[in-house]
Amino acid sequence: MPLPARAQVVVVGAGLAGLSAAVRLRAAGVDVHVAEAARHTGGRLATERIDGFVVDRGFQVLNTGYPRAADLDLAALDLGWFWPGAVVRVDGRASRVVDPRRRPAAALDTLYAPLGSPLRKAAIVAYSARAGYTPVPRLLREPETTAEERLRRAGVGDTALERFFRPFLAGVLLEDRLETSSRYLDLLWRSFARGAIGLPARGMQSVGEQLADRVGAERLHLGVRVTAVGGDAVTTDAGRTRADAVVVATDPATAAALVPGVTASAPRRVTTHLHVLPASPSGEPLLVLGTPSGQLVNSVVLTDAQPAYSPDGRALVASSSLAPTREADVRAEIAALHGIGTGDLAHLTSVTVPQAQPAAVPPLHLRQPVDLGGGLYVAGDHRDTPSIQGAMASGARAARAVLRGLQTRQRGAA
Repeated sequence: MPLPARAQVVVVGAGLAGLSAAVRLRAAGVDVHVAEAARHTGGRLATERIDGFVVDRGFQVLNTGYPRAADLDLAALDLGWFWPGAVVRVDGRASRVVDPRRRPAAALDTLYAPLGSPLRKAAIVAYSARAGYTPVPRLLREPETTAEERLRRAGVGDTALERFFRPFLAGVLLEDRLETSSRYLDLLWRSFARGAIGLPARGMQSVGEQLADRVGAERLHLGVRVTAVGGDAVTTDAGRTRADAVVVATDPATAAALVPGVTASAPRRVTTHLHVLPASPSGEPLLVLGTPSGQLVNSVVLTDAQPAYSPDGRALVASSSLAPTREADVRAEIAALHGIGTGDLAHLTSVTVPQAQPAAVPPLHLRQPVDLGGGLYVAGDHRDTPSIQGAMASGARAARAVLRGLQTRQRGAA
């Protein structure tokens, strides 16, 4: 369905940033319409079904520790939960590293995990407590360095850094040199310390679909490609729509192409291989971390956390690498991480996401301007942090800026 000839506000892009902006504008009584080039809402949170299995576009999860997760109806998403921690494999032996506050039964495993001396483990606890419970303004006043340097200064030690932090964070940051800003690491670790990690029963795309339902189907225009924008109009393949304000909430490359002066890119990439097993090797919803000598950053049995991802009780395994690996190249490594034979793995599909997320290297530019002037606004995780939180927070900021602009315009007209 094409855009109308006139709208009060047009949002370009139905990802989490655009939908978050549109939901707030709609709630404020604004005549808002959303144009999306794809045929689905949710942006990079995309899900499909393959042979009955729920397959997300890469391994993605919802962190309830993100402040903007409060904008969602979490109960309606019917989340399945991972345990807060990971499995570390050293010399073929698997050790669980789990937050003992939430899984007391795993406390001894965590205590004896091969992550260094008791002093180093105490440093890990101290860093987690500091990041988790220090007020955010104080965290952001800390001297900025890289994520690796922050962890070294915290005293976690080389063993924990290489066996736990580097592969764990590589799966989140999509870079394994830990060049990411220490400030973003602190905020990220805070969310892990305070929240839970889950998967919606219908896949990660359902997060965007929940927001889209609040906007209303009559205001969502899918399959509509915007070719030019200004503060008073957008141009699509079907024509021109006049507006009082326009919010560009697309992927970074499209935003940079549509809006002069916006520099944004998403250099991080990831390849995820999906396999099916007759049954789960452990039954425990824990991420298995890659080893320093391997190609994978992690592997996880998704159905241990969210059984709805399987149509028939078989196990669905997702294994991710930062390089564009071939399935045949990592099959043996996947089997070794889970302690199974390669013959047990049935390849379902592989997904490479070339522009998975922006980088967040120092200096970290939090809350970049969303009001570009003249009725033109921009939103997206490239304006905040490269995460679901960053996308939704930037959309909320853009909506507030639009409402201020509309009010100023109305007062001027009066």
